[in-house]
Amino acid sequence: MENFTLVSNLVDIPARRVFPAEVAVVDGRITVITEIAGPVDGYLMPGFVDAHVHVESSMLIPSEFARLAVTHGTVGTVSDPHEIANVLGVEGVEFMIENGKQVPFHFFFGAPSCVPATAFETAGAFIDAAATGRLLANPDIGYLAEMMNFPGVLNGDGEVLAKIAHAHRLGKPVDGHAPGLHGELAKRYIEAGISTDHECFTREEALDKLACGMKILIREGSAAKNFDALIGLMHDHAEHLMFCSDDKHPDSLVVGHINDLCARAVALGHNVFDVLRAACLNPVVHYNMPVGQLRLGDAADFVLVEDLENFRVKRTWIRGMVVAEYGRSLIERVPSSRPNQFNCSPKQNKDFRVPAQTEDLLVIEALDGQLITPKKWIPATVFKGECVADPTKDLLKIAVVNRYYDAPPAVGWITNFGLKKGAIAGSVAHDSHNIVAVGTNDDDLCKAINLVIRERGGITLANGVLERVLPLPIAGIMTDADAYLVSDAYAEMDREAKELGSTLGAPYMTLSFMALLVIPHVKMSDKGLFDGDSFTLYS
Repeated sequence: MENFTLVSNLVDIPARRVFPAEVAVVDGRITVITEIAGPVDGYLMPGFVDAHVHVESSMLIPSEFARLAVTHGTVGTVSDPHEIANVLGVEGVEFMIENGKQVPFHFFFGAPSCVPATAFETAGAFIDAAATGRLLANPDIGYLAEMMNFPGVLNGDGEVLAKIAHAHRLGKPVDGHAPGLHGELAKRYIEAGISTDHECFTREEALDKLACGMKILIREGSAAKNFDALIGLMHDHAEHLMFCSDDKHPDSLVVGHINDLCARAVALGHNVFDVLRAACLNPVVHYNMPVGQLRLGDAADFVLVEDLENFRVKRTWIRGMVVAEYGRSLIERVPSSRPNQFNCSPKQNKDFRVPAQTEDLLVIEALDGQLITPKKWIPATVFKGECVADPTKDLLKIAVVNRYYDAPPAVGWITNFGLKKGAIAGSVAHDSHNIVAVGTNDDDLCKAINLVIRERGGITLANGVLERVLPLPIAGIMTDADAYLVSDAYAEMDREAKELGSTLGAPYMTLSFMALLVIPHVKMSDKGLFDGDSFTLYS
């Protein structure tokens, strides 16, 4: 670890001032901050923190995620290992922690609160209140991750309340997840001791929760994008806001991270100190993260940017170590084990057939940039005694296949994916990570699914003779391959999915959320079509 001195404009966010300074670092900590005469180049500021992210959704293991994130000035993440926990349980959480420790980066992991997320799908693990309490007692666990079971909170479910009580007893925050909840129900949810929410998709919903004392996370990920709807809150509520991505695919992580949200907010006229407070300080304070805030005695976790408008990162330091320089990551790759759980057999075309019916079909409507899925009714297209996909009216088949043991696939209908031919599939399928697929015909649908099964995890595409796969050998949701190569491979598959006709900005990311039962209004479980409003399976 080198000792060094920097001369730059120092951005003091709490004092809301910028001044030329000399900063000395010894053994990874700031030992001297001296105001000097200017002018000087660049702006030294605290590093960015993603206040809520599932690292697994990047399809990268933590060490590879870090290699990309630091190039954009990100020094830490509030990371919910919920995805791998639903596949591998506590073993999966421990894998994330240990892999993250191998690189210079502040991974602040939480204890998953909902494994499985619901009782209406098949997951690979079960973490009860007692196991959650043991996880929370681990010093490597900083908080109770998003409590998606808001009906359980409101109805006083004993297991749910016990998990929250464990966190409160240990003085650790509890993250929320309550899409669309407002009024008295939101107040009761928050009064249970839940402190944040990243699921607001309207300003009105966010204001309602802010009034009850909740912190609001402005989310802009690869699929769910709420920045435009919520950024206006920055004018009056900066002290209660944070930025997060929630889910970030590798191709978009190569391009930018929290720094991009700061640039967009400043371009809209928001005060730079308010913006940086949300991006750099509020998560550190709220979660009590061990991340330096550019103060005397703090760890040297900071970034040098060209200006306070575009936030182009020149260098990133973590614990006094330069980890990125002019867009190039300096974090070395590390070896990884490959834990997994994939136990289903290949399927046949006949498994996806749907008998003819005269009634209109209940159809999932995928919305670009949103997780919420409205219900639609579309007349069935019948051919040779079967209901079939009909790309001419954007009526496609969706199937979810249990990956933990052999069971009949669940088959339903979806619109707004836009595919004109072929099928896409993947074992990144929140929250239980069964196989989810959308296709224009049974042959390609089955081929895409069987490619996933063959690789024991991955994202795939099939179109007659064309077959593509990006293997995900770790829990069926991540790879230990080089982050930049994964980004390129994913971008190519994304391009090919769009060439099949998909009009979505991120087809595979959107696909991964079509089995996310905790987001209304209708989704597909491996057990069948699910009503997110009544929280029941359709009969």
